[in-house]
Amino acid sequence: MSLTKDKAKNLVSSPYAWLVLGLLTLIYISSFVDRQIIAVLAPQIQQELSLSNFQVGLLYGTAFSFIYALCGVPMGRLADIYSRKIMIVTGLVVWSLMTVISGFANTLVALIVARFFVGMSESALSPAVYSLLSDYFHPTQRATVFSIYAAGIFIGVGVAFLGGGTIAQAYDWRIALIAVGAPGLLIAAIAWLVVRELPRGIMQTNQRFETRQSFIEVVTYILSKKTIRYHFLGFSFLAFTGYTILGFVGIVLKDIHNSASLTPQYGWFMLTTGVSVMASGKIADWLAKKWNASYRFVMGMVAGLACLPLYYLGLFAESATMALILIGSANVISSSYNGVAAALIQYLVKPNMRALAGGLYLFVVSVVGFGVGPPLTGWLMDTIFTGHYGPAKALMLVFTCCGVLGSLCFWKAMQSYHLDEEMEQVLG
Repeated sequence: MSLTKDKAKNLVSSPYAWLVLGLLTLIYISSFVDRQIIAVLAPQIQQELSLSNFQVGLLYGTAFSFIYALCGVPMGRLADIYSRKIMIVTGLVVWSLMTVISGFANTLVALIVARFFVGMSESALSPAVYSLLSDYFHPTQRATVFSIYAAGIFIGVGVAFLGGGTIAQAYDWRIALIAVGAPGLLIAAIAWLVVRELPRGIMQTNQRFETRQSFIEVVTYILSKKTIRYHFLGFSFLAFTGYTILGFVGIVLKDIHNSASLTPQYGWFMLTTGVSVMASGKIADWLAKKWNASYRFVMGMVAGLACLPLYYLGLFAESATMALILIGSANVISSSYNGVAAALIQYLVKPNMRALAGGLYLFVVSVVGFGVGPPLTGWLMDTIFTGHYGPAKALMLVFTCCGVLGSLCFWKAMQSYHLDEEMEQVLG
């Protein structure tokens, strides 16, 4: 049940709000463990079910990302209209059950169907969370808060590599899937009891926003803002880098250094990235306070450019250990933008559009980052950059282009930010 506006205001940025943030972050961690675990278990699944490399790629990438991207936008619209709490908890129950059920699958088709449901249910999470957290915390804290939440991405990926991989080695891939899926059901019960739905836009005194606008009208309004268009494009370039290195770090270690056994250790850098994401959000809020709100985009530039020297040294390192350390350290920087990206968009739309704006953002970065990044880079490796260091050359070209182009987008977004923000304050 939704609280009254007066009671809800007492919860804004309160200790209870931080408790809710911690619980939502735990849910996000669960989603990424269940999302990434297939990649970790792929060798065992491939061997038992006699799958080709193409089928493994289909199971890990397409079966999840297609439905996740497709459903994210309508899920965002539903979260702007209906209970965000119900959508979050229901999604958690479904993807946890589907992960457990995956452990009993005996065919590729059964696994793909389960992955479709995982993708569909996980698409309901972040748009609803983005909207809910915008009401739970003061606007000046959003980059910090959203970055704490976004750290769940890398903690989840790290847990999948380290925890899921360890369970699979001790038992098998089926037990690993059941083990990582089951805790989500307990977390869902706790979330149902703890999380409260808040009135939308409780921190805004001007509440003149239309609640019955059509889906097309809302999308048109969101995309009419120049800053949002530059935001989507710039962070898509950074997502391109992030998904690509996650997909090909194993190839670099195997093909260049013949050290595929080091790949699971990449999980430690994923856990460290969670810290850099939180630090980036804190710095972004400090920059906004010291100069102006548009300076939060500076952290996108840092993520896109500061990583490039480390990527270069790591990709062309002579030893596998140095390659792992340098590439992992570069990824800690290049993925630090995630919370800031999600927070920035909340300042530029009306309270009843926040979830849909988040869904649009996730759709764009999923399509460009997950859908285009790894296949295009793989094509470069297969056809353009051959030889011993071919993968390294292809990856360095991609990372450099994405870092530079993303930073240019952020610079343009900073120029248009204040006009779009002022328009939002006047109209919303």
